[in-house]
Amino acid sequence: MQIDAALVRLLIEEQFPVWRDLAVEPVEGGWDNRIFRIGAELLVRMPSAERYAAAVLKEQIWLPKLAKGLPVDIPTVLGSGRPGQGYPWCWSIYRWIDGEPASAARVADEASFARELARFLVALHRIPADGGPGPGVLNFHRGGSLMVYDAQVREAICRLASQAERRRVQQLWDIACSSRWGRRPVWVHGDFAPGNLLVSDGRLRAVIDFGQLGTGDPACDLAIAWTRLTARSRRAFRDALGLDDETWARARGWAAWKAAILATGVAKGPSAATNAARVVLSTVLDEAAF
Repeated sequence: MQIDAALVRLLIEEQFPVWRDLAVEPVEGGWDNRIFRIGAELLVRMPSAERYAAAVLKEQIWLPKLAKGLPVDIPTVLGSGRPGQGYPWCWSIYRWIDGEPASAARVADEASFARELARFLVALHRIPADGGPGPGVLNFHRGGSLMVYDAQVREAICRLASQAERRRVQQLWDIACSSRWGRRPVWVHGDFAPGNLLVSDGRLRAVIDFGQLGTGDPACDLAIAWTRLTARSRRAFRDALGLDDETWARARGWAAWKAAILATGVAKGPSAATNAARVVLSTVLDEAAF
């Protein structure tokens, strides 16, 4: 669907005329949603397809309730847009948060940054999850069972060139799938990735994009240990979280799943993502204790 600044201007004028005179500028990045900056203090998120549209209402309901218990900023909903001007889904206006994505930003100290990430997740897990959305198709099973992706991983394993690597990935995957989260469900961000972590002055400033928010097993959010952190800061992250070995085994499974399907072409991605996935897969395998 063609989602551009002209459409956003029409929707703002129609539904939020108080902001009709503000400039509308597209923000680079974003796949599930198209992002536009509105003036200096607002942004608009527009779902790019029907499968992403269901997340809009979820964020509008739950983000205000989560924000009070978290140590850094998360998106603040300022307006709930409705379909119009040929655009078929609901959409949101948020307060703009300054910061640079952790995928590109330098942090003051890697271990301190890792502990800041852990502090956020610990706080998220402490917020009562009663009534929260469980894992499923709408959040790509974040918080749920890794076995949903068993067929993808087995296909990826068959595509690996090295017999030794195939064996090691299979072993890691089997271990990851052999346990379940046996405690009460907790909140999971669902896409706790470098691009959704904003850094300012070398420290964690905010966590954004809660489209895959859900409740269940927190292991999916721990993959950040291999997709962003260094070996030393991974230890600081793990120590600060205080989760058990089986949860970390499932976390390795989440990291290996995404890395394997990208590295082998089971899932298509840009060459930079494919190369990064190979590094992540190698790192996860090297650190796994079989």
